[in-house]
Amino acid sequence: MKTNIGVFFGGRSTEHEISVISASQAMHAINRERFDVTPVYITKDGKWYTGDALLEIENYRNINTLLARCRQVYMRPETGNFNLYLSRKPFLGKDIVTTLDVVIPVLHGSNGEDGTFEGLLETIGIPFAGCNTLSSANGMDKITMKMILQASGIPVVDYVWFTDKQWFKQRDELTAQIESTIGYPVIIKPANLGSSVGIGRANNREELNVRIDEAERYSTRIIVEDLVENLQEINCSVLGDCDDYTMSVLEEPIKTGDFLTYEDKYMGGTKGAKGMQASQKRIPADLPSDETERIRYLAGETFRVLSCHGVSRVDVIVDRDTRDIYVNEINTIPGSLSFYLWEATGLSFDKLMERLVALAIKRRRELTMKTQTYDRNIFAMGGGTKGTKGIKK
Repeated sequence: MKTNIGVFFGGRSTEHEISVISASQAMHAINRERFDVTPVYITKDGKWYTGDALLEIENYRNINTLLARCRQVYMRPETGNFNLYLSRKPFLGKDIVTTLDVVIPVLHGSNGEDGTFEGLLETIGIPFAGCNTLSSANGMDKITMKMILQASGIPVVDYVWFTDKQWFKQRDELTAQIESTIGYPVIIKPANLGSSVGIGRANNREELNVRIDEAERYSTRIIVEDLVENLQEINCSVLGDCDDYTMSVLEEPIKTGDFLTYEDKYMGGTKGAKGMQASQKRIPADLPSDETERIRYLAGETFRVLSCHGVSRVDVIVDRDTRDIYVNEINTIPGSLSFYLWEATGLSFDKLMERLVALAIKRRRELTMKTQTYDRNIFAMGGGTKGTKGIKK
């Protein structure tokens, strides 16, 4: 029988539509002679649906009509139960829609790429491609990510971070800290969003206040970074696991302003979003060979120290004036799964999807070889039967 791949996408995220585009591309790339595909669309209010109508991107123009052609489903958080169930059990017949073998999450942004969905998959124990809960959370949060990279000797730009409540209580102190440690211009970002949502530049104190107030609409944690004005943005994809990985060729996205906007990334000058491959870019990036290898090395190291898995994209910044190189961020579920970078490296999209399935199965096999529980009952042995014996004094 064919391996049944569950592709999960959509979700409660500001990147919902981009997730739909990426998943559509991925599902169409999967070799149907070797695999079955079960699409699972998560709506903006968190409901799960499946059905063949979800495979065609044109159907998403009218969500209500689309969902009327689909069935609402869920998975039980039971270890070893890989079934997809109908939300409403029929009066007659089974409520199992299908059994999944492998999951490929294509959930960009919060409530998906940040480890929340991965935690559910780990609870169930189903093989899945991509980062686990820990590496997803660390990779998604720009503050935690930069702390780990800094501690590992990977260069990042200077930054200041704080919570939204700190900003409202200590605005003057934080402003002074930003001005003394970084100085203008700066770039302000919500800590846990992607696709350039909520990001803005500030050249002075007034603009800083406006941009931070905008960013805190999207996140409770804010990061303010030194803005490299004469910058060159370079991206590199990494594929594998933290012990065995390869890097793609490099790309240079073409931006229209100080940073890549949502439109730069996904609209690509066309009349409709087509995913990251629609954005204008140079592949391979036009760089000296030593800088190319340095960037590829830093991308691999970022993937390694964050304990990543599957396919990610690492975005770096090159200061055109000094030629200093900084890691900007990692996308643990990159737009379009960075297939265009792998095609330029010599790996076709269908083979990329096969590689993700193989990685998911390999990781699950390796995890089953680890001890996860002790086969003993302390209660049957008399331990803890008198209430507080096991509590340390």
